Amino acid sequence: MLAKDSPSADVAEGTIFRHYKTKKDLLLSIIAPTMAKLIAPFVMRDVNKVLNTKHEKYEDFLKAMILNRQAFLRENMSAFRILIQEIPFHPELKEQFKEHIAEKVFHRFQHLVDFYKEKGQIIELPTEAVIRFTASSVFVRHIFLPEAKWDDEKEINMIVHMIME
Repeated sequence: MLAKDSPSADVAEGTIFRHYKTKKDLLLSIIAPTMAKLIAPFVMRDVNKVLNTKHEKYEDFLKAMILNRQAFLRENMSAFRILIQEIPFHPELKEQFKEHIAEKVFHRFQHLVDFYKEKGQIIELPTEAVIRFTASSVFVRHIFLPEAKWDDEKEINMIVHMIME
């Protein structure tokens, strides 16, 4: 029972570990259902704003996608960092992420890239390479070098130029 001004649940650590044998079991029991029920629909709803919008030109789609992902990362960086830190060490979590988010986004993105390639709006590169270039531009900006001085509009235009010409 919680005391009025106490932030703890007054549960002994041993009690928790009777139910969860390891810290990993405890982490996965919290994260896996959260991924499926909360995180995935939230991420998918946000990215679907771009994926479900018809863009006449790939340039417009690509700019919208990059801006959407940048805004998402700015607003959710702390949760995203936890995910990025834990996924490499927990195959179960990686599978949850792939199943509920990565594969769905990748397949939708793949169809759109192929559509624009057929229209002649993208240089002849493998579809997967186009997707990697786009994703890496967002991750480098927000994960690896967030403190660098960026001209986001100029960076996005260079990425678009590289992929389209």
